[in-house]
Amino acid sequence: MANIESRELLSAEEFTKRLREVGEEGYHDKHPFHLLMHEGKLTKPQLQAWVANRFYYQALIPKKDATILSKSDDTAFRRAWIHRIVDHDGARAGQGGIHKWLVLAEATGLQREEVESFRLVLPAVRFAVDGYLFFVQTHSLLESVASSLTELFAPTLHATRLPAFEQHYPWVDTKGLEYFRARLIEAPRDVEFGLQYVLEHCTTRELQEKAIVALTTKCHILWSLLDALYFAYISPGWPPPLWQR
Repeated sequence: MANIESRELLSAEEFTKRLREVGEEGYHDKHPFHLLMHEGKLTKPQLQAWVANRFYYQALIPKKDATILSKSDDTAFRRAWIHRIVDHDGARAGQGGIHKWLVLAEATGLQREEVESFRLVLPAVRFAVDGYLFFVQTHSLLESVASSLTELFAPTLHATRLPAFEQHYPWVDTKGLEYFRARLIEAPRDVEFGLQYVLEHCTTRELQEKAIVALTTKCHILWSLLDALYFAYISPGWPPPLWQR
């Protein structure tokens, strides 16, 4: 750590470049499961499995953001961050990202109640997603915000996913794709604030390196989620024992 402390502070441009390189190398858009999805090679049960398992992550996002909110003593920060919770929970019933994801689930033929129960969630997906909440609970505000910067890479993924669904999975009702359309607007707005916060508050090289590690950890978590799906549903196709009990 002393070696890092003695190193020169990266410029904002170089620091941003380092953060973006994390996504260029390790964001989950490059995972084999996503590649199969966007090439139209998933079966209906495989696509449904992704929707059901990813919902566990979607449901955790407001809890993660509430944890980040609780770490800050800055009213301006809390005022800016709280809209993320509203984006996912909605200002009222029938709104927000969680509702939109459940509409997607129904559009793929899943039952809303079954998805909301988390009965279809693989154990390894639970471990990965719970690990993300634990990371935010046990790390600094700055590291927690940095871990959310996977939003830097999300708009490109959603822009790829929309035409892929429309072309390859026409059996999915298009009203179920509203979540992805909404995130094309919300994610760039969120990441603008998050990135500026990280750039301003990483005032030492040590803090910059911690932010890079936090973002890398988040990429590993998202990758692990897809690893679980690939192992259970693609190859070797081994669902875990004691699952769905």
